[in-house]
Amino acid sequence: MSKNLELQGLDLFEEIAKLKKEKNAVILAHYYQNPDIQDIADYIGDSLGLSQQAAKSDADIIVFAGVHFMAETAKILNPSRKVVLPDLKAGCSLADSCPPEEFAKFKQQYPDHVVVSYINCTAEIKALSDLICTSSNAEAIVNSIPKDKQIIFAPDKNLGRYIARKTGRDMILWDGSCMVHEIFSQQRILRLKEQNPAAIVIAHPECEEPVLELAEYIGSTTALLNYTIKSPEQAFIVATETGIIHQMMKASPNKTFIPAPPNNSCACNDCPHMKLNTLEKVYLCLKNETPELTMEEGLRLKAELPMRRMLDISVKAGLV
Repeated sequence: MSKNLELQGLDLFEEIAKLKKEKNAVILAHYYQNPDIQDIADYIGDSLGLSQQAAKSDADIIVFAGVHFMAETAKILNPSRKVVLPDLKAGCSLADSCPPEEFAKFKQQYPDHVVVSYINCTAEIKALSDLICTSSNAEAIVNSIPKDKQIIFAPDKNLGRYIARKTGRDMILWDGSCMVHEIFSQQRILRLKEQNPAAIVIAHPECEEPVLELAEYIGSTTALLNYTIKSPEQAFIVATETGIIHQMMKASPNKTFIPAPPNNSCACNDCPHMKLNTLEKVYLCLKNETPELTMEEGLRLKAELPMRRMLDISVKAGLV
């Protein structure tokens, strides 16, 4: 029987709810997932929130509706849990921009530096790091490092540059970036702003500097969502992956949210990796408990240490 025939006539929302209960499973979904997946998730969040939820989970099975490095993070923090990913091919352009062998050689050039890696990286890069950060806590993580210590920041050069400016720290930046956040067009945002003069430009710090210069508010995905909820403004031009707009519209149905345009005619402000996951794939991976993410224990232990340090610093900084 084909998968299409197998799924015919099923209420996937109902079936997923049944399977979650039967299998003591939890579904964690990133804000950039399709709306249907966000609506069936037990927890929706950005990288920091998902990391914290993964660390606190008591479920037997964690279904991670996100990309590969996020499922790896869940496994790093929950070695005894089964972690499944709806589509094992859901990768990340930013994580791919930092090959472990090349980064290890790069790191050797700066032996006295503290390595801070953005969570959007592979387990191998985490294992080569001293601290992990997310866009929510990067400033707090960098500020926790003594001033006399020099820093390597990887893999996102745009976030690194933004945090360097915020903290006043002179950091060595790995030359990596996210394909979605680099595609936004400064000129097209300016034209959009002219057409919508009352709209506030908000942006994720993974965006390039010219786009950040246009932004009236810069923050992590969760921070952007919270800003739109609390702000008295009624219209926003949103420079990040379009998946978050679903939550913005749910939280503020009377406000207007306009996706920032890319610098070409494609829908490049949608992450193609995130969008590989579908409701059907969530159902099948929960039903069959595959594809499962596994990890060699030595690698997991090395990657866990900087992750735990990050979570401890986040708690102390009140970023919970």
